Amino acid sequence: MSVPARPAAPAQAPADPNLPMVGEPAVPFFEIETLRAQQFIPVAKETLADLIAEQAQGKLIRPVFNWAGRNSLFPLHWGLACCAIEFAAAFGARWDAERFGVVPRSSPRQCDLLIVNGTVTWKVAHKLITLYEQMPEPKWVIAMGNCATGGGPFRTAYSVVPGVDKLVPVDVYIAGCPPRPEALLDGILLLETLIRERGE
Repeated sequence: MSVPARPAAPAQAPADPNLPMVGEPAVPFFEIETLRAQQFIPVAKETLADLIAEQAQGKLIRPVFNWAGRNSLFPLHWGLACCAIEFAAAFGARWDAERFGVVPRSSPRQCDLLIVNGTVTWKVAHKLITLYEQMPEPKWVIAMGNCATGGGPFRTAYSVVPGVDKLVPVDVYIAGCPPRPEALLDGILLLETLIRERGE
């Protein structure tokens, strides 16, 4: 049995005297290092920093911020009627709403939760809307008591708003005339659950 002959290797062109030899680098090593230090390393660092920042923003920083904001709501310290007494009692020594991270503030620009606790008349409606609009995003609203949720015993009066949801979007309704402090605490915890489920 005969073995086929191998094809002859192509003839190599003569080596160019201006080109480096096979074992020698085309550019001197110290020039490669200088180029690397001046161009590649800064660009690589910037790209890596941007990537880490982007990943941290989506996977670490933003969830931590959302968790902190959800569990430390700052309600606006704004009482309208008899429900405001129950609102104040919820932050007293007996119920101590601040143990849940809920700290009332007196400026709408520092608050993320508007608790409407009392009778809203059409005369004060524009003030309520102004306070809501001055609050930074994200923001939420709790309607506390029958007057805020539906007008209460005054719902047929010409001067009373039949539910604060006619003016601002409401997230949680708390029934009662007036509701007890425990009901307000339960509504705040329910709102925290809703915020977590919505991913806000």
